Amino acid sequence: MTTTYPPEPFRIKMTEPIRLIPREAREAALKEAGYNLFLMKAEDMFIDLLTDSGTGAMSQEQWAAIMRGDESYAGARSYHRLKNAVEDVFGFKYFMPTHQGRAAENILSAVLVKPGMYVPSNMHFDTTDANIRARGGRPANLVIDEANDPNNPHPFKGNMDVSKLRAFIEKIGVENIPFGMITVTNNAGGGQPVSMENLKAVSAVYHEFRIPFFIDAARYAENAFFIKQREAGYEKKSVKEIAHEMFSLADGMTMSAKKDAIVNIGGLLCVNDENLFQNLKNELILREGFPTYGGLAGRDLDAMAVGLYEGLDEDYLSYRIGQTAYLASRLNEAGIPTIQPTGGHGVYINAGAIFPHIPNYEFPAQALAVELYREGGIRGVEIGSVMFACLDPEDNQWHYPALELLRLAIPRRTYTQSHLDYVADSLAAIKSRADNVRGYKYAYAPEFLRHFTARFEPL
Repeated sequence: MTTTYPPEPFRIKMTEPIRLIPREAREAALKEAGYNLFLMKAEDMFIDLLTDSGTGAMSQEQWAAIMRGDESYAGARSYHRLKNAVEDVFGFKYFMPTHQGRAAENILSAVLVKPGMYVPSNMHFDTTDANIRARGGRPANLVIDEANDPNNPHPFKGNMDVSKLRAFIEKIGVENIPFGMITVTNNAGGGQPVSMENLKAVSAVYHEFRIPFFIDAARYAENAFFIKQREAGYEKKSVKEIAHEMFSLADGMTMSAKKDAIVNIGGLLCVNDENLFQNLKNELILREGFPTYGGLAGRDLDAMAVGLYEGLDEDYLSYRIGQTAYLASRLNEAGIPTIQPTGGHGVYINAGAIFPHIPNYEFPAQALAVELYREGGIRGVEIGSVMFACLDPEDNQWHYPALELLRLAIPRRTYTQSHLDYVADSLAAIKSRADNVRGYKYAYAPEFLRHFTARFEPL
């Protein structure tokens, strides 16, 4: 039985034309881009589910806030409006804006990570992983085992394994761990939430060992909404109250505001430690700009201040989570396996199960991404061996992720039911000819963040 599609809690006020280019043109575009959908023209996409980062529709209140933007270099009114919103929602003592989340990760890693150090988390996503590695550090993923089972119905598959975390700290040594993290929701593992119970346990272990605890907060509002839905004792609390409790457990956070603050650009870096804040601020001035604009225009700061509250609206969150569940339900009815239960911001298809004849070193999820564009002009993103396979410097062996996933990230307030039905029908058509699909090999791949600029050749 298909999940009911939720009615949008908004009316459409402006439209942007999209078009489906002919199949032969899609084939030529794939070849020109080296079969990497990141390298393709957006105008050649009919439905673009590459990312939910900065691709959502801003509201009338956000557009009104943009007109109020104060473009003063230092101390702008826009900064102070954002400061008030950040303090109200998150509760940290100090914050700085950055141009996006990876800038916050870069600044944090530049100040704290030294070669040979380790940073544990449930699962680091791509830019966090790369920023730690770029400083000579080693990211470590300690998510619960249930996260690697696509069919396990565990309601909080983003949880960190607390016993693994304790054992990891005792093995590596506190002196080799500059800070610890957790990602909410867990993007690399299917957009899966982290429970409040787990956040409290993780926080307690980090603080027992005096390790600063940072939350990767890109999708914090969705995570808080899942806690309200799924965790006993939180059903009567507001999402904002739950979010505030989450962040009260941490010493700081990094955030791409392009997700749950529903803006096209922007990020945040927050801490409680004054000395650390000063060091981070010095690095920000070097890399991003003055601390009251952090690489952003004043109008972007104002849009973010409004978006932080709109991202917490429970009618909106119910619609957003329901929209994702609807697409997953349509796919599952067609026999297309997805990560269960459905996560927050996107649907994650088990490409390895659709193409069991394609080994991980021939990139089955990349093959599915190419086929989806070829079939319907739809762009998704590979989350598998292209994104996360790594050469271990200790044993000189390639280590592959447990799952080969294609993520269909749904931009906020952007697509309708008919768009998602079209996506489901396109994937059903691919499944019917899955045995004939082949994998890919690299024609070019950089050391870090390969998926953004790699080029492929079909096998």
